[in-house]
This record gives sequence, structure tokens and C-alpha cells, in this order.
Amino acid sequence: MDYKKMQVDPLANTRDVKALEIKADNVYEMVMIIAKRANQISLEIKDELQHKIKEVSSVIDNLEEVFENREQIELAKFYETLPKATLIAMHEYMDDKVYFRADTQEEEL
Repeated sequence: MDYKKMQVDPLANTRDVKALEIKADNVYEMVMIIAKRANQISLEIKDELQHKIKEVSSVIDNLEEVFENREQIELAKFYETLPKATLIAMHEYMDDKVYFRADTQEEEL
């Protein structure tokens, strides 16, 4: 999914928990679904950023290049402006773009 083109509010706003809970069985399940999706998004963005930094970084690093590598600075600024992974996950959850299934098997003691 292209997180750069998503229209997500970058500010953390107060949400109506009761309205979000309707899609899940309870509040805790909803929080776990959003948290797991946020972890997935965070890892995807991190991998993408590391891949792009490897492309931009030069083989020979001297002191002047470390401080003046404009491409890395611009890349870092761009990724800093992206919305947080939790906000993206919340947006996906509210738009029914997250697939989840409940494990119905109960453990026997």
C-alpha cells in the first residue's frame, strides 16, 4: 500500500471508542488489531527507508560527505513528515481495509 498518497490526518485526534468497537467484539480486541497493523506498517516503512538510504549512500564516506549528503537529508525529512503508523492503521481500520479473524479455539486447562 502506498502510504505516501493516503489522506491521513497527521494529528492525533480523540476518537469515539464506542463507534470503533462496533467492528470488533470489544475494545481490547480493537486495540490489538490496530496495534498489530501499526507494527506491520512500521516495519514496511522502515525497510523501505533503509533500502532507499542504501541506494543514496556512497561507498566512500568521509567527514564532509556525511554532513553534506543532501539526498539523505531530503529523504529523512520526507519520511519524518509521513503520518505515524498508528494513525495509518486507525484510518485503515475505520475504512474497513484491515482484514482480521478471531481465533475461536479455547485452550483447555
